Amino acid sequence: MKVALLTREYPPYVYGGAGVHVEFLARELRSLTDLQVHCWAGTDGGDGGDAPGVVTRHAAASELEDANEALRSLSVDLSMAAALAGRDLVHSHTWYTNLAGHLAKLLYGVPHVLTAHSLEPLRPWKAEQLGGGYALSSWAERTAVEAADGVIAVSHGMRADILRSYPALDPARVHVVHNGIDTRLYRPDASTGALTAHGVDPGRPYALFVGRITRQKGVPHLLRAARRIDPGLQIVLCAGAPDTPAIDREFRELVEELRAVRGGVIWIPEMLPRPEVVQLLTHAAVFVCPSVYEPLGIVNLEAMACGTPVVASAVGGIPEVVEDGVTGLLVPYEEKDPEAFEAGLAAAVDTLAGDRAAAARMGAAGRERAVAEFGWDAVARRTVGVYEEICNSQGR
Repeated sequence: MKVALLTREYPPYVYGGAGVHVEFLARELRSLTDLQVHCWAGTDGGDGGDAPGVVTRHAAASELEDANEALRSLSVDLSMAAALAGRDLVHSHTWYTNLAGHLAKLLYGVPHVLTAHSLEPLRPWKAEQLGGGYALSSWAERTAVEAADGVIAVSHGMRADILRSYPALDPARVHVVHNGIDTRLYRPDASTGALTAHGVDPGRPYALFVGRITRQKGVPHLLRAARRIDPGLQIVLCAGAPDTPAIDREFRELVEELRAVRGGVIWIPEMLPRPEVVQLLTHAAVFVCPSVYEPLGIVNLEAMACGTPVVASAVGGIPEVVEDGVTGLLVPYEEKDPEAFEAGLAAAVDTLAGDRAAAARMGAAGRERAVAEFGWDAVARRTVGVYEEICNSQGR
């Protein structure tokens, strides 16, 4: 089967969970399909080197250099769609490429499968980043989702969100294929060079956050919760790529306010190489995921695979990954009561950091669960199963 995988992010330009998903899915799909990957060019216009499986990196139209980001994205979609002749099926990821998949379906008469990593109707704060472009991104996503031959949800929670957000979509077209984790790359690493290089004291326990500075990831809640966390615990924030200057300013102000009332606050603003992230994950007393919206949360799987217990918000697909009381602790989130959520985060972090035996048990259970249930080889096979079901139903 000749498959085209459409994505904004692809190595070496990966900054979020969707990019991680496509990177590893593509690696496994190459042995199961005749695969082409179509992705965005780097922000520097680079081609990313000789990344295997990449046929084309597409850049936004030069005439739109100063245009709204959403318009620039749609020009990339046009470039991608023009390059997809001869494929048997196209598979798009995120609204940035969903429209390219939809156009290919119309232009070439081939099935379009899309994986929903998040949903625009559930991320209204994106209007801060895209301005009026949020209406365009929402239109592009809705158009593609409602017409797609198959929609892959990365969790059962995400499937429910998709059907609630797009009631015109036939539920039979929505399939659940969980995200995965490469437990050969994400595994406990006894080295501590990355810790000392970034100012983390290996002799003191720490709580770790890894993620982008966005509304979705809920890091302001963690920064406010940290005022209540045991001051003997370091707070390590591996956080970068802010969505907007306003969010960046808010984050910086909260970090400074936190540093004014407690020590041991380490902010690492750059996107670190994977081996350094693995070291940070391995040695954390607890990994914290304060997301207010999360279809699944690959980063929780990464922490679990490194043998670290997780404290996470009980939203979206997170409860399908983090088993409360077994691989970590879940904290209820209510938008109307952020103070209760922040108090719950602090209490859960202190509970795990203060009970090393329980934390060790949960970390070991997390590693075991990641290995047994979330391997990328199984994810790829289930994805190909969706392709085959759709093609067979259409007599292809």
